[in-house]
Amino acid sequence: MKQGAKLEKYKFAVLAADVALFSLREGELVVRLIKVERPPYFDGVPGLPGGLVHPSETAEATITRIIKDKALVNPSKVHLEQLYTFSKVDRDPRGRVVAVGYLALVPWESLTASEQGDSKEVYWHKVSKAPKLAYDHDEVLRVATKRLASRVSYTTVIAKLLAGTFTLTELENAYESILNRAIDKRNFRKKVSRIGVIESTGKQSVGGRHRPALLYRFKSSKVEEIEPL
Repeated sequence: MKQGAKLEKYKFAVLAADVALFSLREGELVVRLIKVERPPYFDGVPGLPGGLVHPSETAEATITRIIKDKALVNPSKVHLEQLYTFSKVDRDPRGRVVAVGYLALVPWESLTASEQGDSKEVYWHKVSKAPKLAYDHDEVLRVATKRLASRVSYTTVIAKLLAGTFTLTELENAYESILNRAIDKRNFRKKVSRIGVIESTGKQSVGGRHRPALLYRFKSSKVEEIEPL
């Protein structure tokens, strides 16, 4: 289908896939946005990476392609989870489109300089200051942010946003950014210690503005359920 083509000619709904790709930049939750060029409906406005599912693809294959070709991030670095099906009748002004939404997470430290970089076409934006988005992507981002906050409270999925090693302060900051609230650091550290999903590396952080601190890592690369934090 040509870019900007009308969809009204389709007798049935067209299937698409959209992705909220999150990372933590300097401890703050950011999302990957792209410029949407679909005149006369959207003329250079921001939106989430997305596109139509090709006849030969699964929805997951589509979103992997979109992460690579539109978000300009290597999909092999990305943790991917299916989010929700968005099916409001008027979600796309060009015609009837149902979208499978995905939640995607990538550690900032795993990204190359070009993947971290911003341009007019694709860039990272603070979730806390997200602009008005094309289509129903405001809703997609809202659902994805809420799902992420829920997931980090009872699983170890936050590990998919962190570097391989981290300080307890970096872990605390990550939780606060995702949950969008302050946490009781003393109780948090006690609970994390009791749960036992992280371990000391025996090494300390070097450089930076703060004094050296002990580095930790998650014991397992798998996303595991934990006692709610």
